[in-house]
Amino acid sequence: MFTIEHDFDATVVTLMDEGETPLQEDVSIHAFQECVTIEQYDPRTDEVSKITLSLHQLQELAAALDLPEGVYKLRADPPK
Repeated sequence: MFTIEHDFDATVVTLMDEGETPLQEDVSIHAFQECVTIEQYDPRTDEVSKITLSLHQLQELAAALDLPEGVYKLRADPPK
């Protein structure tokens, strides 16, 4: 299950783990104009872990999810 909320400066997607136990904490993805942050509460440290991705890193991650093992580099399509 997931939710999508539009805030003033970001779109926030929250992913909830509904599978078999052990379940993981919710993941919040904040999409800003210049970057994307991913946050998840860590009950072992009682802190929120945060990762910041540039938009280019996000594009590479999205592409990587559909590719087999290997080393890749995204290139822009040449102008037409």
